[in-house]
Amino acid sequence: MDFIVKQALGGATKDINKMMDKGGGEEVDPKQAEEEKERLEALAEQEAVRKAKHQIVENEREKERQRIRDKYGLKRKDEIEAEEKAQKERETVGRLGRTRSVSPDEEEEEEEGLMAQAEKTFGEFQQKVTTATESCVIC
Repeated sequence: MDFIVKQALGGATKDINKMMDKGGGEEVDPKQAEEEKERLEALAEQEAVRKAKHQIVENEREKERQRIRDKYGLKRKDEIEAEEKAQKERETVGRLGRTRSVSPDEEEEEEEGLMAQAEKTFGEFQQKVTTATESCVIC
């Protein structure tokens, strides 16, 4: 019979039971409340101990990293970035305006211009050498 009632209501009996339990109100046992409070305090204390232990381990790791950096003459990433930034600032001191950004097309044109200039200079030098060797007479 219970099976037929459950099928007919389609699980509504669970909702009815919940509504009936809420109507009476819950009484809070002072002893249970105290135990819950102590449990939460213990969890908070354990978390603090865990964080302190983690911090100690991390400090030991950082000391070991620094020892290795000193041994092999390595620099930290933030130190390298700071040096690069300072170098850029030193290069741009005294310049007016912002730094010029160069597109890849402009770089190619600039390289082609340099190549053309180098070829021209080489051609002039080659011509001077040939004229000098022609005018030179070896006995």
